[in-house]
Amino acid sequence: MKTSIRPKTLCLSLASLPLASLCLLTPCGPLYAADWQYQLQAGAASLPRYSGSDERTVAPILGGEIVSPYGVFLNTEQGLGWGNEWGDLAFSTWVGPSAARKDRKSGYKGSDHLAGMGSIKSRAQFGAHLGYTLGAVELGATLQHALKKNDDPDTGSAYNHLQLSIGSTLYEGRFGRLEGSLNSQFGDGDYLRTWYGVSTAQAGRTRFGAYSPKGGFLSRGGDLTWTVPVSEQMNVSTVLAVQYLGREAADSPIVERRMQTALATTLEYSF
Repeated sequence: MKTSIRPKTLCLSLASLPLASLCLLTPCGPLYAADWQYQLQAGAASLPRYSGSDERTVAPILGGEIVSPYGVFLNTEQGLGWGNEWGDLAFSTWVGPSAARKDRKSGYKGSDHLAGMGSIKSRAQFGAHLGYTLGAVELGATLQHALKKNDDPDTGSAYNHLQLSIGSTLYEGRFGRLEGSLNSQFGDGDYLRTWYGVSTAQAGRTRFGAYSPKGGFLSRGGDLTWTVPVSEQMNVSTVLAVQYLGREAADSPIVERRMQTALATTLEYSF
């Protein structure tokens, strides 16, 4: 019996980009495990220093995953979870760390442009994914709920994020496999205010004017994933992801560029 874990993602663990995954959540095909399965990832990504930034950084990608034949998985991106499939329907749920953002430049993380905004620290996050295969097309919905971190209303609030996606394999042959997907993302008021808002207190510490976005549409975008097998156990994956911020996010004074792009390449070893 095959067990569907959840849509496989190219895991970047990029705290500076809450649209994660590329914290833009690039969906690929489902990952199956007929027995215990292990995977290691290593690579690099070029991406904005935070969602809305016009500064770029090159960040390392290091990750690992363990998948059991019972549907339980543990990985460095999502955390601990469980998933299964029933015909064309797949479901998974997990608990792990949320994204984070530094308000100063530290290596490949954070940006000095955000000085005075306060850092958004990672907190426990619950996630759930529902997928349905309709012929050659995969439909997906991913909901994430980050718990309250502290009493700071600017950086510590609980929030919710939803992504709706549609994807398909565009090519599979001697040159590997090319997959593409389109997505729309939504956030509640606390999500938009945490990542794109500027409170009166933050405005007093920075050069930004106060801004309080409403919840709702966050962004729309898409990605292309090209996977080339090197051997039976090793392959190279390259992802190009694009996100176009919606008006509520784009009107934020911290946003310098509405169109966000990321390019990542990883070497994946499974055993």
